[in-house]
Amino acid sequence: MATQKEKADLFKSLHVKGSPVILFNIWDPWSARTVEQAGAKALATGSWSVAAANGFTDGEALPLELAILNAQKIVESVSLPVSLDFEGGYATELTELKENIQMVIGAGAIGINFEDQVVGGEGLYSIEEQSARIAAIRETADEESIPLFINARTDVFLKTYPAKDTEEQLEETVRRGDAYASAGASGFFVPGLRDVNLIKSLCERSRLPVNIMMLPDAAPTKTLAQQGVARISYGPMPYRQMTAALHDAAQKAFAEL
Repeated sequence: MATQKEKADLFKSLHVKGSPVILFNIWDPWSARTVEQAGAKALATGSWSVAAANGFTDGEALPLELAILNAQKIVESVSLPVSLDFEGGYATELTELKENIQMVIGAGAIGINFEDQVVGGEGLYSIEEQSARIAAIRETADEESIPLFINARTDVFLKTYPAKDTEEQLEETVRRGDAYASAGASGFFVPGLRDVNLIKSLCERSRLPVNIMMLPDAAPTKTLAQQGVARISYGPMPYRQMTAALHDAAQKAFAEL
């Protein structure tokens, strides 16, 4: 059995520009084992899916203790590296954020998604504020001797989705990515970005491996890989597909009488 550090190192190595790691997001031990058996190289939770599966809305409505326990159960049920969608870290103060990251590492996770949206508030953290938050996470991970993969997420494009992507948004995104890299981020997650030309430009200019989320209007996986994407995630889509399949099967059963 690989150690937590070995899993963290493996996870980082999977982020290859032009040959992206595919993360078909999961929400509990059952979905984790199912996706593992389907051929996944690594696993990542989706906060929306985890919340929905437990009767909560997204946006840190799921209690922190339950989020950590769920992550621990997933880690214990599979042999693959597991990354946790940790939203805004369930904290605004750096001291509390560091304590929460200690719990994430203690649960066995080797990576997190960490967004710059102000959860429960409006807009995004400033570049300086979010950089300080990322730096605090990196410091904590170093103290725990785990090379935690900090997938720094910016919602620059997601906050205007499904409006057309713009060059102005790209410039702000590049600035944020550069600052987040300097603060200690490992990857750069840009949900909501769909324009292929802008994706290519971002991949060329980013100091970090770029993560794109599959959306109904997203380009095919092969096209994203050709632009230099290093990670492709599916967000809530797998959970919604599972829900639709369950609904259709139940509806069919009820209609047979």
